[in-house]
Amino acid sequence: MLAKRLPSILPPMTLRESLETTRIYSVLNHTEPLTGLIRERPFRSPHHTASDVALVGGGSVPMPGEISLAHNGVLFLDELPEFKRNTIEVIRQPLEDRKVLIARAKMSLEYPATFILAAAMNPCLCGYFGHPRRACTCSRRALYWYRRRISGPLLERIDLQVDVDPVPFHELLESTEPGEPSAVIRQRVQNARTVQSRRFEQLPGIYCNAQMPDSEIARYCSLEEHARKFLFKTMDQWQLSARSYTRILKLGRSIADLAGAGQIELEHIAEALSYRSLDRTPGKPPVEKTKPRKDHGLFISR
Repeated sequence: MLAKRLPSILPPMTLRESLETTRIYSVLNHTEPLTGLIRERPFRSPHHTASDVALVGGGSVPMPGEISLAHNGVLFLDELPEFKRNTIEVIRQPLEDRKVLIARAKMSLEYPATFILAAAMNPCLCGYFGHPRRACTCSRRALYWYRRRISGPLLERIDLQVDVDPVPFHELLESTEPGEPSAVIRQRVQNARTVQSRRFEQLPGIYCNAQMPDSEIARYCSLEEHARKFLFKTMDQWQLSARSYTRILKLGRSIADLAGAGQIELEHIAEALSYRSLDRTPGKPPVEKTKPRKDHGLFISR
């Protein structure tokens, strides 16, 4: 439900974005032809049985896949660990390059792929790890290998890793207080996006912090002294990579823009770090202790 609401809080599509998205959809074999420009941001949610070709694109006549069909919109992967490993790994390069290159013997095609990746997963196999009232029945080894289905390089490219606690039933049934409407949130996002567009107006093709080149990070992501020391200490404790470092700075810059701050302060970096709970060093798999048994005069631990 939350993922489907993401397009409603994103800024309205510009004319250039509408033209790019419509061009991609125009090459598909639609039963009904397009009647005009696409004005709403796309929301694509492929099933976890989808193949890597379905995501990236291809075929005898190369067609755009789900990644390109989500251009300027949202690509939602529900039950992320249930996707095949090689299928979700193909997302890594488009997240960095914002394009997909499909090469064939007779031709090669390039499709744009500027999208927001949103993914959801259960905390464990039984689904109750960390539940406030129900106990998890998974072993430490099962939990470890379940988390290992998602590679570290892919997790590094996911900026926000949020744990969603279950909502008690009495709050669902008895709560009468209205939530914040999407229009209000969209205005707040639009204000921050306007600041970012002005920031990068001298850089063609760059209009938000997520697209900021690494060469411009030192210029636009200046840290307050306490924030810098806290970030370096946490990076060393969690053993995060250089890619995680740049993404934390970009996220901290976005949080500061939403707060109307000119410099990235300690509270902004602390919030950005709080969203990286899954890509810390996983360590070695737990060893289950077993009693040694006697076999042919030797003690063997199995």
